[in-house]
Amino acid sequence: MTEFIFREDSYVRSLPTLVAAITPEGGIVLDRTIFYATSGGQPGDTGRLERADGSFINLAGTIHPDGDKTAIVHLAAEGQPPLAAGEEVIAHLDWERRHKLMRMHTALHLVTVVLPYPITGASVAEDKGRVDFNLPDAPDADEIESKLNDLVNAGHAVSAEWISDEELAANPGLIKSMNVKPPVGQGRVRLVRIGDIDLQPCGGTHVRNTSEIGPLRLGKIEKKGAINRRVSVLFG
Repeated sequence: MTEFIFREDSYVRSLPTLVAAITPEGGIVLDRTIFYATSGGQPGDTGRLERADGSFINLAGTIHPDGDKTAIVHLAAEGQPPLAAGEEVIAHLDWERRHKLMRMHTALHLVTVVLPYPITGASVAEDKGRVDFNLPDAPDADEIESKLNDLVNAGHAVSAEWISDEELAANPGLIKSMNVKPPVGQGRVRLVRIGDIDLQPCGGTHVRNTSEIGPLRLGKIEKKGAINRRVSVLFG
């Protein structure tokens, strides 16, 4: 089973690792990885693997195979030479892209603090993010933007902790999403805490402090059904 280094430290940019297996489709399985796999509205990481001879294998993406959240497969870009199981490599993360995703993902958690309504969907991108809410009336955009930036500037610490499946079941109020439930069955669930203002299950990567997000501006607030509103956020 691959060790997910990013869950404990999302700031690790390079890591010596071992090619544990090559899937029938040519996907690369590492014994430990710093690459986040597409899930929870956050896209998978990109980067490259450095071989012993100094050459590189460029990675176009990272996924959970067949929805198995306990496994990660790294996808080589088109035209890359094959790797073999047992090779020692150094994983190098596309840090600039990852850091933008970390900033935006944390920003979307702040959106759910400002708008404490049930979540029906979310998506994280490098320069834009959005959260869909079960919210019949359009909120005041200027007020939301002001409150968001106040939370950013307050410099709340961001950290991760773990609870058991049983503890999550006993505290259903921690789950903000109506449609996507945290993965259970592995014995424990990861929570992301932002100061004393937010605590929710999340497997994504985040910055260490809200001040690292930078200025935010509100994008469109769109009606997506009778009681659904899509709130978009961009970097200022």
